[in-house]
Amino acid sequence: MNQSVWRKKPLAAYEADVKNSQLKRVLSRWGLTSLGIGAVIGGGIFVLTGIAANQWAGPALALSFVLAGVACTFAALCYAEFASILPVEGSAYAYSYGTVGELFAWLIGWNLILEYMMGATTVAVSWSGYFEKLLHLLGIHPPLWLMNDPVTAQEKAEKLRQAGEVIPDFTFAVNLPAFFIVLVVTYILVKGIKEAASTNNLIVIMKVSVVIFVIIAGAFFVDVANWTPFIPDPVIDEDGQQHYGFRGIVTAASIVFFAYIGFDAVSTQAGEAINPKKDVPFAIIASLIICTLLYILVSLVLTGMVRFDSLDLKAPVAQAFADQGLTWAVYLITIAAIAGLTSVMLVMMLGQTRIFLGMAKDGLLPGFFRQIHPEFRTPWKSTILVGLIVSVVAALTPIDKVSELCSSGTLLAFAMICGAVWLLRVREPNLERPYRTPALPVVATLGILANLYLMYNLRTDTKISFVIWCTIGVIVYFAYSRRHSNLNSPSELLKVEKDQNAHL
Repeated sequence: MNQSVWRKKPLAAYEADVKNSQLKRVLSRWGLTSLGIGAVIGGGIFVLTGIAANQWAGPALALSFVLAGVACTFAALCYAEFASILPVEGSAYAYSYGTVGELFAWLIGWNLILEYMMGATTVAVSWSGYFEKLLHLLGIHPPLWLMNDPVTAQEKAEKLRQAGEVIPDFTFAVNLPAFFIVLVVTYILVKGIKEAASTNNLIVIMKVSVVIFVIIAGAFFVDVANWTPFIPDPVIDEDGQQHYGFRGIVTAASIVFFAYIGFDAVSTQAGEAINPKKDVPFAIIASLIICTLLYILVSLVLTGMVRFDSLDLKAPVAQAFADQGLTWAVYLITIAAIAGLTSVMLVMMLGQTRIFLGMAKDGLLPGFFRQIHPEFRTPWKSTILVGLIVSVVAALTPIDKVSELCSSGTLLAFAMICGAVWLLRVREPNLERPYRTPALPVVATLGILANLYLMYNLRTDTKISFVIWCTIGVIVYFAYSRRHSNLNSPSELLKVEKDQNAHL
């Protein structure tokens, strides 16, 4: 029995997984592409643009999106080749398990929790912020303690009191909108992927239309003077962190990288794709290209409408149109942001449960995570668990820095995938590859360097938190996953050998 932490899941076992999958194959090429766009467009445009431009890059935010998009493109090309070879749920985790080894795969799966579950939590809090803005536009002003977590609620109350407003004291606070929207998304996901995809398609059409509206309508209000200087002079803060200048642009790229994490969610749905070997690679690349172009155009329009140091941090796009007196556009954009962030949550939580499903099938997580509902054919128990965790954390926790933590996990996973697909090309050159990454040695090398460089430029406390998270992951692996891995079982190994022989 092989006890090495670098033992690999035989590729024949993946083929068996595909044949024995209980998931419904209902997703078309454009359905997958829509899922990718649904995950990508949301937090990046409606939330992070204000922070990244105001505090880090200025008008050069467009360049930050270019840098992040380039780093993602390298990873996307590698993802596409893997997805064409191994069309199974599990994304980067599954790909690396069959190529590099178990510990390597576990660390990717562990870090994808940061990407999907914590990302969904962040988006839920952002959703609540836009929902509150919509209520205010309608003349409805709910109490602070129902719309914010305890810490944030007290901070807002103190600021309002200092401004002269009378705010009653309160001892309890909960972000109720964030809590309930996660439960709604959880219900949709339990009911089934077809229903979730249909809901997402409608939302994607709506928010892409509004994004295009923002680009076209906003272009008429661009003041080119707001683009000067395009790259503001560097500023060093009290912690020694550089804002603006080239370093600020790179830091902003690391922050907005969170806005790109959706494209790899496409690969987590391979088990539910009608023609995964062809359609998944197409959807990955198509969704990334479409969203990158939209991001660049929106960032240029936004920083042209409002000077970068005056951008609103919480709702920058809506506020930019409000400053122009276009109240009707503010309504439209706010509603689109609410819908857009909903679809981001949907795809992120969908991706998380499929990662858990893949890891549980391999024995690295308890069997609880792989139980499929007899009617809906969805991993309903893990979906409910993820929904409960995300809803409670979103309701009670201020998460202003978690997007960076999400980015760190994603950046490392992308770098590891770039290396893994190159390694597989060397070790298994004769494998059928419906899609082959062009100039793979160059693409993989640039992908590794670009993603690690962006990771290096994250804030120091983010990197420390990430190291702690990885350490916990290693402990869990040796305490549970290594001992329960299917590769420990002689019967499983025999089954795999039979599968291999059957394909010879």
